[in-house]
Amino acid sequence: MSEVNSENRAGSALSFVDLFCGIGGFHLAATMACQDRGKTAQCVFASDIDPDSQKAYATNFGIIPRGDITQVDVSDIPEHDILFGGFPCQAFSICGDRKGFEDARGTLFFEIARILSVRRPAAFVLENVKQLRGHDGGKTLSVILRSLNSIGYTVDWRILNALDFGLPQKRERIFIVGFREPHDFVWPAGDFPRKTLLEILECEEDISDFYRASPKIRQSRLQKREGKKEWDEPTIWHENKGGNISALPYSCAMRAGASYNYLLVNGERRLTEREMLRLQGFPDEFKVVCGYHATRKQAGNSVAVSCVKAVVGSVIDALAKG
Repeated sequence: MSEVNSENRAGSALSFVDLFCGIGGFHLAATMACQDRGKTAQCVFASDIDPDSQKAYATNFGIIPRGDITQVDVSDIPEHDILFGGFPCQAFSICGDRKGFEDARGTLFFEIARILSVRRPAAFVLENVKQLRGHDGGKTLSVILRSLNSIGYTVDWRILNALDFGLPQKRERIFIVGFREPHDFVWPAGDFPRKTLLEILECEEDISDFYRASPKIRQSRLQKREGKKEWDEPTIWHENKGGNISALPYSCAMRAGASYNYLLVNGERRLTEREMLRLQGFPDEFKVVCGYHATRKQAGNSVAVSCVKAVVGSVIDALAKG
């Protein structure tokens, strides 16, 4: 047994691998969950194919993620306690083609299974869009669950919403949790006090014209909202695929590939890089090292940190009981 794992067995540290790591939402959540419990989180391996995400991850965590996970031999991945994997969601997303396993991105789940079957960590936490639940009539999720059961893990899943975990963003995601040994796992209750948009948004005086929507876009939004409910607090206006505009005191789910103007603060401007990261629960200490387009994509692809932290914390508690 490695020195790292010997220390982990003593309960003072928890080692993890971070697959499809993006800019490190799981990494940050695990670190915070461990700190709350007097433990140390140690990332022993990270992987993401996107160069910009690799750059952001390396800058903020001091680890350069490996590239294409399909080209990584399991022997290059150290033993670890927990595996995290926010595997690509485009194959299952309502905004994508929803081809599932027919899409090359959908098959990346089996890379997770490949690693789990060899390294056999004590637990894992996976995350994906909620549409995975009903994709292909539920068959896709059934294949995933059977695959995880077949390699010896007891598995449970649930759909959680970032709105219930302190963030002003309606972001529903499916979480799949598995344990190698008998466990006493309890899903976290989503009863966190929610931040307001006032706590998320930057001072309007500091917002440059770069973020302002064109007069034509603003007028179009106003016309579509005419006669509808108004709020006494900041709102984020969301235009769906059908062209309907909703204005709410929280954000609809950020997406990596949506129109630049599909979310507008008070119907007037785009979110800044810092605001997008705040909506996902990233602290202001997190360094923004890429341009607007790349950071927007990274934030849209990331996880809601506070939601993941709650799930990971419950996993750590279950392992401690075990």
